[in-house]
Amino acid sequence: MRLTASIFGKPPVRDYRHWETGKHFVVGSFKVTPYLTDHSAFDAYMLLIEAAGKRILYSGDFRAHGRKAALVQRLMALPPPDIDVLLMEGTNLGSDKPTKSEVDLESDFVKLFRETPGRVFVCWSAQNIDRTVTLYRACLKAGRILVVDLYTAEVLELLVDARRIPQAGWSNLKVVITRSFARLYRSKGRADFVDRMAAHGLSAAQLARDMNKWVVMIRPSLMRDMAPKGVSPSPDDAWSYSQWLGYLKQSDGMALKTWFDEGGARAVHIHTSGHASVADLKAFAAAMNPRMLVPIHGVAWDGDVDGFSNIVRLRNGEPLIL
Repeated sequence: MRLTASIFGKPPVRDYRHWETGKHFVVGSFKVTPYLTDHSAFDAYMLLIEAAGKRILYSGDFRAHGRKAALVQRLMALPPPDIDVLLMEGTNLGSDKPTKSEVDLESDFVKLFRETPGRVFVCWSAQNIDRTVTLYRACLKAGRILVVDLYTAEVLELLVDARRIPQAGWSNLKVVITRSFARLYRSKGRADFVDRMAAHGLSAAQLARDMNKWVVMIRPSLMRDMAPKGVSPSPDDAWSYSQWLGYLKQSDGMALKTWFDEGGARAVHIHTSGHASVADLKAFAAAMNPRMLVPIHGVAWDGDVDGFSNIVRLRNGEPLIL
């Protein structure tokens, strides 16, 4: 959060407190126990909130098909007892968003990397650590090199102590140092990071050579830096938008799609949702066995509710007395 704000906005002036899974803390009359969960956002938690003899479990955003699915499975196997209210997300109710596992995505990327004669460009969120790991592992298997930008490299470096996560300097991972992004970093007082990454970096122009070995992170800002250096899509290349396809309808997404379409690169959508599938939502709710299930998030709670029990719908601002 501090990194993103310091580069793209104003750094926040506040303290952050970090949770440890399974270790409760007290806020006034409330006892709160965080449970690390599986989600595309790093370090996401569910919260068990206890007060006045009542117990509320807040699911937050979660899934059970990512690289930390075992965390959700473990909680389902040994759920907190006597849950009065389960506040549970339902983002994927009524949708057709893909919910493949990250392991299956890894296989899909390996296949794409092996069958593409040129480069493979992939658009994904730098903060989706599961996806970065998936792409890195696929590159190892396919004998390719994953190329990330300065921001992604710093996100990975900040999390080095949290888990074994790919880092600049590892085999099969390089950092592309583009002119405008390097200038932005230097203007924010982060020249030391740019200089350190130079040892593991390459220029955009290098991506125009030995094209069958690169898997290149792409986004509109990078596209604008790469094109003047001769890095333009060709029919030998492929590209994958590894995010929700709805973003392609926005101006940046449309510009990216046009760039690849005009170059004749093959489009392959390889992605999975950061939210639980309908089947996993139902299984989780059944395992928690709450006295009441209060829906949060999602727009299909009025129709796609077969298999859920004890649903209590609340209007905006309506209190629920336990």
